[in-house]
Amino acid sequence: MYTLKFKLLCGAIPLITSVAFFSSIKIKNGIAGTILKIQTTQEPTDSIPPDHTGMRNITSIELTREMVAGWNLGNSLDAVGGETAWGNPKVTQQLIDSVKAAGFNAVRIPVAWSKFSDATTFKIDTNWIARVEQVVNYVLKDKMYAIINIHWDGGWMIPTYVRQNYVNNRLAIMWKQIAIHFRNYDDHLLFAGTNEVNNGYGKPTSENYAVQNSFIQTFVTTVRSTGGRNAYRDLVVQSYNTNIDHCVSHLKIPTDNVRNKLIVEVHYYDPFDFTIKAKSSITQWGKYATDPSKTETWANEAYADAQFQKMHTTFIQKGYAVIMGEYGTMALTLSGTASINAKQAFFRNYYMRYITHSSSCRGIIPFYWDNGYITNHGMGLFNRNTGAKAYPDVIRAITGK
Repeated sequence: MYTLKFKLLCGAIPLITSVAFFSSIKIKNGIAGTILKIQTTQEPTDSIPPDHTGMRNITSIELTREMVAGWNLGNSLDAVGGETAWGNPKVTQQLIDSVKAAGFNAVRIPVAWSKFSDATTFKIDTNWIARVEQVVNYVLKDKMYAIINIHWDGGWMIPTYVRQNYVNNRLAIMWKQIAIHFRNYDDHLLFAGTNEVNNGYGKPTSENYAVQNSFIQTFVTTVRSTGGRNAYRDLVVQSYNTNIDHCVSHLKIPTDNVRNKLIVEVHYYDPFDFTIKAKSSITQWGKYATDPSKTETWANEAYADAQFQKMHTTFIQKGYAVIMGEYGTMALTLSGTASINAKQAFFRNYYMRYITHSSSCRGIIPFYWDNGYITNHGMGLFNRNTGAKAYPDVIRAITGK
């Protein structure tokens, strides 16, 4: 039997509380709820005057402090063959309600757009953008924050000089459409420009860094140019491969015409052999590990603390909020069974509790990567069909509920 006694870095895990920051209005169907997109029969114009309505005069750091704990709707709207192409059912309000009830108050919604876009003009199909909007509204109805992005999307964002002009043009065309469509939402909807943009997992070059920096500049410039509430919306930008070391050393914060509205995003899956490598022999982590042959020799507690402190010093202390857009660990079952491997579950829970606290206590808002799969090597926390908690201990390690 494994037991744990935690000495928390920043005191007890903060519990999620309801924040009354949504205006109550009457929607078409007569249900009172959150501010939704204002319906209009007119075609939207490319750019309209800035509109501060619903966009509070707070900094990105103040805004992210309200998020507390985040969750990813992974392998759904980002499935390049369509919402159910990677084995998950269609997203429902019931699922999002369950996420809210579990203690999360921010949802990152990865999105693949190209399957539903014209291959030449990059015009996004209206039915697809409406479906993305429907899922966004599920989140906002529950008084949570929502983040939408352009995710992997088939991997067309290659950071090389040869591809730079093509990608920047395509980014501008697609983000212009997305930004205009969602322009009337208030500041509880955020846009994130890219995802884990890379040119392979080897050592990146100065070219790779420079081109990715151009991508996020295009994103910011394009969204701001649409005006309205987008003139003040909090925008999330990414380093090369969302890697902390690359971010600290090479991220160039985009030029922006509004102050304190940019958020930096990194991801954290260290050590890889413990967190997301299938069929790995590494099943223990941290100071409670008892078997050296099953324990990675790097990326322990002190390493994690140092990585998150780098982000705090480099960005948060300079006025830029930081989110950890993805992190997490896979579940393991006993060989040949559906039963959870209790020893690995202990270390999984400890890792999730420690990494959540270490990042949060340095001002970084963590978003757990949930891919919907709750069987062996899956990272799902909820049954996507029913909304039931699949791993209550992991959820409790993140949210305290």
